[in-house]
Amino acid sequence: MDKISSDFFSFLAYFYPISGTESSRSDDGSSPQIPLQRPFVYFGKEYNTIYVNHNGHLTFINPYSSYIPQRFPLNGSEDLIAPFWTDLDNRQTGVILYNQYTDGSVLQQATQDINSYFPNLNFNADWVFVATWHKVAYYPTSGTETTFQAVLISGGQKSFVLMNYGVIASTFRNVQAGYDTINSVHHFTIPGSFSSSATGINSTFSLSSNVNVTGRWAFDIDSGPEDQVIKG
Repeated sequence: MDKISSDFFSFLAYFYPISGTESSRSDDGSSPQIPLQRPFVYFGKEYNTIYVNHNGHLTFINPYSSYIPQRFPLNGSEDLIAPFWTDLDNRQTGVILYNQYTDGSVLQQATQDINSYFPNLNFNADWVFVATWHKVAYYPTSGTETTFQAVLISGGQKSFVLMNYGVIASTFRNVQAGYDTINSVHHFTIPGSFSSSATGINSTFSLSSNVNVTGRWAFDIDSGPEDQVIKG
């Protein structure tokens, strides 16, 4: 088994299920508006819809086609969750999938994960939304393969996001990873964004963590602090 193949199977261990509805094959596209089966609280604001945007970000009110990443804080008009904001192209290579869960083993997994990372909460997940960019290419239909996930987890008024990183193909393009809010009251940039170490076999995102799970970042985003603590 080659290095890329072995890396691919190793990250499956901490990824949430790679399944669900496939978004369209369109450059700079987005999913349709997705009604949420539970409200999701994002820094004090409750949302009932979401968009999975093909260029590596999630928005709640409107689709967002931007393919040129900008550094956080944006001081803009969008609440934005960006596991891997760059110029992606799923027309020929890869799929973009999304799914939501209100019962079963995925909720059990989310409950266990959040209580492990935030042990003082006694948290119980009642809804999980998983968006996966699976083996997608960089523009223009380059044939490269990059895989990452955003996992939104809710337990009523408490909400979290996990960002999972698998194999990240090399590119000259910039990448912004993290989250931002309207007017950037809250924002966070994962270290390695806008650096040459963001992509490739030694991608900072795939090799780092703030919860001691290599390739995973976890954030409290219901009303959390402006700056998340990096645990190493």
